[in-house]
Amino acid sequence: MKRKNLGKSDIEISAMTVGCWAFGGGEYWGEQSQRDVDDVVGVALDMGVNTFDTAEMYNDGESERSLGKALGRRRGEAVIISKISPSNCHKVREHCIASLKRLGTDYLDVYMIHWPINKSAVEHFTADKDIITLPPTIEETLDQLNGLKEEGLIRSIGLSNFGRTQIEEVLGTGVRVDVNEMPYNIVSRAIEAEIAPYCVENDIAIIGSMGLQQGLLAGIYRTVEDVPPHQAHSRHFSQERGKWTSRHNESGAEKELFETVDGLREIASGLNIHIAQLSIAWILKKPFIASTLVGSRTADELRTNITACSIEISDETERRIDAISRPLLDILGNNPDYYEHSSKSRIY
Repeated sequence: MKRKNLGKSDIEISAMTVGCWAFGGGEYWGEQSQRDVDDVVGVALDMGVNTFDTAEMYNDGESERSLGKALGRRRGEAVIISKISPSNCHKVREHCIASLKRLGTDYLDVYMIHWPINKSAVEHFTADKDIITLPPTIEETLDQLNGLKEEGLIRSIGLSNFGRTQIEEVLGTGVRVDVNEMPYNIVSRAIEAEIAPYCVENDIAIIGSMGLQQGLLAGIYRTVEDVPPHQAHSRHFSQERGKWTSRHNESGAEKELFETVDGLREIASGLNIHIAQLSIAWILKKPFIASTLVGSRTADELRTNITACSIEISDETERRIDAISRPLLDILGNNPDYYEHSSKSRIY
């Protein structure tokens, strides 16, 4: 399993990061047995995957608890990434301690701000009915994070879903950040335009999240009608497709989306590999990607996905995939926020 350093830190992360959102079970993903989580984590470590991504908000903290249980005595072999919600950044230390307790560890390898801190992302915090406390500035939040690092509670500071301008604001504080986690896959390529080059220029590693676009690039869904509404709320789909879960009010690009997936099936079949493996191999061929974040519900799914890390597709295959996904990129554009209308993007 290939590994890369996380930005300027001495932390080495595997080419694949295990996405832990489903761990612990919950309304979004449904039930998830702890036995399967134990198997996934154990097989991942045995096969050289050392990086695990969770967050305080995933299943109301149950994801962190489940991951902690699964790691157990093998915690020292793992790189744990967790995230604090922007609405909680007024009490960074308190929320970090809570995550540590749920995970059963005394430090986090990487602690990320889950979304940019801005007026559209953070609600006002009310101490009482007469006093409204504004959310902290990015400078105040990073100062708290730096304090946690000096205290030894975290090893590295990271960002999640930060655009170029927002990263510039972060770097302007003088606090070092080592990683930016952003959606990146064959059907979500917005970061290629500005964010990825800027991160490379500033030695900020990129972990590409949603490597399989919530199962779409694993070939789970044959038609757009097969996709559950709560997983069809991104701008790839029409506003109506997501029903009560969508808020982007865009028309989507469903035709182009499934033409891309069908094209990938054809390419994968010709190479005698699974479409999920092709999708992962394409991501890892991109030089600006340090790791791709992929969820696996079972150990068998994980093994299939890990195998992709050793598959090297040709330049010709890469160009072919780039070409068949280009119409989708042209429609969705360079806005990396796939859940809000392009005029209201939280990422800039």
